[in-house]
Amino acid sequence: MSILSLQSLSLDYIETGSRRKRRVLEGINLHIASDEFVVVIGRSGSGKTSLLNLAAGFTEPSEGRVLVDGREIDGPGADRAVVFQDDALYPWLTAAGNVALPLKLQGISKGERQRRAADLLAKVGLDGTGDKNIWELSGGMRQRVGIARALASGPRFLLLDEPLGALDALTRSHMQQFLLNVWAESKTGALLITHSIDEALLLATRVIVLAPNPGRIVANIKTDFGGALLDNKSAKEIKALAAFKSLHDELTALIHADEEEIAA
Repeated sequence: MSILSLQSLSLDYIETGSRRKRRVLEGINLHIASDEFVVVIGRSGSGKTSLLNLAAGFTEPSEGRVLVDGREIDGPGADRAVVFQDDALYPWLTAAGNVALPLKLQGISKGERQRRAADLLAKVGLDGTGDKNIWELSGGMRQRVGIARALASGPRFLLLDEPLGALDALTRSHMQQFLLNVWAESKTGALLITHSIDEALLLATRVIVLAPNPGRIVANIKTDFGGALLDNKSAKEIKALAAFKSLHDELTALIHADEEEIAA
């Protein structure tokens, strides 16, 4: 089992137009195993995306370190694949070409990467779409291609920055089930950023709540509603559960706690 560890992480940004530092994240300690689906929620400005960028190696911490299986990272790596909200696909490549790109960069032969790209597209429910141009695909299909591309390099962890945020409600619901299935089948650890409490509860094995100014962890809560979703219970049934409603209320209160203090 692999472990992604964020140890005593803090992050400062230099404010535009001045030399003053602003602390964005402080004292983040978070360990994610490869059998976990960890979801981070919090108000805008709490540092959710900054936390993911640190885990991905896109940003260097001001303090602390990020490790994968005990080895400190020094930047992005194939062990951590990132999926973005805007899908970040290359429009001049076909669906299969996008999925095969990480394999090409690894020096894998053309025939082998074509075979593996086709297999990955089938795995994400897009069998037979390899020759499609990106602009011919719907938003949900494009995100599936992006996830297939992320899986192509065989990562130990998937880092997902609000990948469903731009989708309509119905497509988003279908994609939530899809993401959960991909995680369960791939045995790849997941770290998901979202603004949606419903989404967090439906997918997570643990929910991390960040409070802002500076961003810090104020709750680390185990959940298992995703297990019910994998067992073919509908999202509607799960959301009707008293336990779901109770935890939803608890997370809402945690996210908005400091707003209430300021208003008082």
